[in-house]
Amino acid sequence: MVTIEEIKEILPHRYPFLLVDKVLSVDLENNTIECVKNISVNEPQFTGHFPDHPIMPGVLLVEAMAQAAGILGFQMKSREQLDNTIYYFAAADKVRFRRPVVPGDQVVLSAQFLTMKRNIWRFSCEGRVDGKMACSAVITCARKEL
Repeated sequence: MVTIEEIKEILPHRYPFLLVDKVLSVDLENNTIECVKNISVNEPQFTGHFPDHPIMPGVLLVEAMAQAAGILGFQMKSREQLDNTIYYFAAADKVRFRRPVVPGDQVVLSAQFLTMKRNIWRFSCEGRVDGKMACSAVITCARKEL
């Protein structure tokens, strides 16, 4: 299991934009990962989205899937291969939202590595709440030297 301290070493994000709370599993044989994002009513986006009917913004769900994919990508490479590099969120394709995500939900984020060409990585990602699909996307990341 990857701890929150290790997640913070991998991802450059911090509150309120660090959207992965926990890594449940990493399977490097199949290049997959499962993470958790707990949805709390105390998160800042709910003051405006929407005050009387809080719903997790879709763009943040896509970002959470991208962060899970980023952790998987990091786990697939050695630390030396990743020093002095950053991965940018380059594209989201086939994005689908199937149900609202609300405070109290726990989103299980999964990502599966699809391809890498040059410095472009693609992942198939999903977010599930209570075992039911909430969102999905194909996420593309681009590597950049610092």
